[in-house]
Amino acid sequence: MSVHKKKDIKRITTHVLKAMKQQGEKVAMLTAYDYSTARILDEAGIDVLLVGDSASNVMAGHETTLPITLDQMIYHAQSVVRGVKRCLVVVDLPFGSYQGDSKLALASAIRIMKESGAHAVKLEGGEEIKDSIKRILSAGVPVMGHLGLTPQSIYKFGTYTVRAKEEEEADKLRRDIKLLEKWGCFGVVLEKIPSTLAKEVSESVDIPTIGIGGGPHTDGQVLVTHDLLGITKEFNPRFLRRYANLFDGIKEATEHYIQDVKDRDFPSEKESY
Repeated sequence: MSVHKKKDIKRITTHVLKAMKQQGEKVAMLTAYDYSTARILDEAGIDVLLVGDSASNVMAGHETTLPITLDQMIYHAQSVVRGVKRCLVVVDLPFGSYQGDSKLALASAIRIMKESGAHAVKLEGGEEIKDSIKRILSAGVPVMGHLGLTPQSIYKFGTYTVRAKEEEEADKLRRDIKLLEKWGCFGVVLEKIPSTLAKEVSESVDIPTIGIGGGPHTDGQVLVTHDLLGITKEFNPRFLRRYANLFDGIKEATEHYIQDVKDRDFPSEKESY
């Protein structure tokens, strides 16, 4: 297996990501919620770590991303930032911390930046959250957008199905990505949209697009680390490639440990003082 050589970039910044798009180098992004995992992913050479509100699902066991709080997101972000030396750390603004109130949005973003030491925030939506995005950007906080399937709006959509298949929704996405670029966002996540549309809108802007279920033509890709590593089992969307099966590996190791303890095999003389 060939390993992609890490470039000697001391720090990935928003500027570096834009240069990567211009040079045709794909951006690799994953989620992280804790120090130990972040440290491994950063050392492996990941470009961007997203402290995702998916922590609500994979860390806390909630059905949706809606219950996670700003305080909880800051806790996860603090843990991740302590584990990285090279990659850019982006933090999701959780549901209810920015929609409909740009002053609250700015306060939420500033808390994340000051209390966690992260490098940027991510917000779901386009024109409808214009005031929140512009106010956060005006304070000097880098913003990543998120279009297509926006999980915080799950109860509005009623389903996690592919978005923007109809022309009206596709046109809105085309407009929204242009607006996000115009306002000053440094990148956009495109979730679960047709590959042809993802290609078209990626080519229409100078800022990098990061796909999750957006096909191969976006400027980068993101997956939830727990899904990629096979720690989760139930979630099987078409866009997910599992690179390991840690669920079974961890379970087998635990069963082995339990057996050794029950059989008085652990600890041995060598493992005793």
